[in-house]
Amino acid sequence: MQYKSVTAFLDKERDSLGKGPIAIIMAEDHVEVESTLLHHLAIGFRKVLLLSNREIALSASVAAQITRIDFETYQRNAMQRAVNQMIAAAPGAWLYYGFNAEYLFHPFCESRNIRELLAFHTEERRDALLSYVIDLYADDLEKHPSAVSLENAMLDRSGYYALGRPDAANHNHPRERQLDFFGGLRWRFEEHVPPTRRKIDRIALFRAKPGLQLRPDFTFSDEEYNTYACPWHHNITTAVVSFRTAKALKSNPGSRYDIHDFKWYNSIKFQWNSQQLMDLGLMEPGQWF
Repeated sequence: MQYKSVTAFLDKERDSLGKGPIAIIMAEDHVEVESTLLHHLAIGFRKVLLLSNREIALSASVAAQITRIDFETYQRNAMQRAVNQMIAAAPGAWLYYGFNAEYLFHPFCESRNIRELLAFHTEERRDALLSYVIDLYADDLEKHPSAVSLENAMLDRSGYYALGRPDAANHNHPRERQLDFFGGLRWRFEEHVPPTRRKIDRIALFRAKPGLQLRPDFTFSDEEYNTYACPWHHNITTAVVSFRTAKALKSNPGSRYDIHDFKWYNSIKFQWNSQQLMDLGLMEPGQWF
């Protein structure tokens, strides 16, 4: 099914959104769009929405499994605007948002689907999950000038850290149970990344409710949604493994010619499984065993 706008989609399918969870994938370019859609279908999302320009081509077999929405992805804060429209239309539904060449992983995703994860998280009285956006990059930029290669993907095994998140309304004291996380390519090549885009944390999975708003920095208007754990114990976290930063660094004129290799002594091959991410401390199962 294809719609001309988010509004047209909501006019027709608003009543179906409560059945979630729903994955919202925004295609900023043509890179690995189909693999992204198929990954999120495979981990158990009931509905996968593709927001993209008409120029993005899909095979008939993939197009038959998803809902496509025409969207001008190059507009400022495009994802924020689209997600906020979905929030207003689908109170109570679990939503995920991400971009093409980004792949959501959750603990034990090889044997437990996303619906099982969210059922457990709901029982813990939590309405959002913290995700770490872990940069992926090709091992050889001469062979893969776009920095994207699923078969030869690398990630950093260390170099991640967190800082307290200051509360401007409270004399910049750290917010309770909130941290800003850093690392990966945005840390190693920070001279090419604006300060406001260096964080790697994202509340990528959340339950919509009336009045909730996604902000430009991928946090929410309800501060409890932005916490990494509840007051009584640790919670599950997820990981979004992403080629998005690598793509940007190799396509932007300001950084393209300054970067010849993303590999360093802490680079390791990504095994495309949840256990590796948990072993590296990039994802936590919380109380879910």
